[in-house]
Amino acid sequence: MVEINFDGIPGPTHNYAGLARGNLAAEKHARMVANPRAAALQGLAKMRALAARGIPQAVLPPHERPLVPALRELGFEGSDAAIVTRVAREAPQLLAACSSAAAMWAANAATVSPSADTTDRRVHFTPANLIANFHRSLEAETTTRVLRTIFVDKERFAVHSPLPAATQFGDEGAANHTRFAAPAEGSGVEMFVYGRSALSAASAPQRFPARQTREASEAIVRRHELDPARVILAQQSPAAIDAGVFHNDVIAVGSGNVLFCHAHAFVGQPIVLEKLERMVSGFMPIVVTDAELSVSDAVATYLFNSQLIARANGTFLLVAPAECNEHTGARALLDRLVSGSSPIAEVITFNLRQSMQNGGGPACLRLRVALTPAERAAIRANVFLDAALADELEAWIRRHYRDRLAPDDLGDPALLEESRRALDELSTMLRLPAIYPFQR
Repeated sequence: MVEINFDGIPGPTHNYAGLARGNLAAEKHARMVANPRAAALQGLAKMRALAARGIPQAVLPPHERPLVPALRELGFEGSDAAIVTRVAREAPQLLAACSSAAAMWAANAATVSPSADTTDRRVHFTPANLIANFHRSLEAETTTRVLRTIFVDKERFAVHSPLPAATQFGDEGAANHTRFAAPAEGSGVEMFVYGRSALSAASAPQRFPARQTREASEAIVRRHELDPARVILAQQSPAAIDAGVFHNDVIAVGSGNVLFCHAHAFVGQPIVLEKLERMVSGFMPIVVTDAELSVSDAVATYLFNSQLIARANGTFLLVAPAECNEHTGARALLDRLVSGSSPIAEVITFNLRQSMQNGGGPACLRLRVALTPAERAAIRANVFLDAALADELEAWIRRHYRDRLAPDDLGDPALLEESRRALDELSTMLRLPAIYPFQR
């Protein structure tokens, strides 16, 4: 199997509305002027650079925004343009929610189990229901449609429906899921991290909501036909959630046989690490202490929202946000890791400022999908990034995206038409059928 990073493309309505409680970066930058063109180009630059290093890349398209059908369900009537104008005047926060480009953070798109781990030897996907926030819950239907369009071969892929849209089954996707596997092993160990248990008494955060439930994670284990003996369920530290760690990938990242995390990532962390050591051959934890970097500084820099990528020589590459270079403690920590005996042999950083200001770093932007050569060959959509597609995408972004988008601009009916034209052209470029409501 080869792991492929499916990166989400920031959409034409990328903006700062501060919609997610507990996401400190989003709250801090609410109502700032955004630059959708820069957001998309910054993400594409990261994809290009990793592809040039031989790291397989693919793309997931933006969602239709503003999502007028959702506004119609909320009682607004008239032409699409008239609805956008009215909602901007009467309920601007609803328009902001239905214009959110948060689907760019593909780590929340779904939980993925490769065929090596599943009983039926298919790759299993469960699209996240994202019910913790209205603006993100709107993504589930389109995400399911997109995944079923790309991974269409039912003999090789199983794309499930999202879990029931109930608080007991809140599911935030791969941002709370990590797969470990030693280089010589086929099947892996899948770790599911939850913030709260909905149906039993357990510690919970007091300040901010815990989005992922244990019950959702357990349901995905069953759906994906995973061997329970090769599954770990771990609870996120409530104190970390209250410090702004709204997803596990803000405080921990794992790949292969390595876990890079903060000392306050999990409840009962010594027990979690002991289980991983017992179940993952050659397990190598890299645990950062408070003395090295506080949880609040980890949230501010998004150090752990980095991509941890295994290399052919057995070492790892860490793809970190540029903010880590600008923080003395984070930079010193990374320098020590690279110069010491840790498995992380190289760190590269990227300017993803437009995404970071909304609370999404390098790891947020990608969904990891491990595929065999036969599984990859079964995908007919033009989603795998090469130089030609990257050039096409860059030209498309420059042609269709605005370089300035203020909150009040969301009420411009012209933005709706601009976005639809862009998405219609993109779906043709990616050889995808009608995946958007306006196309059907």
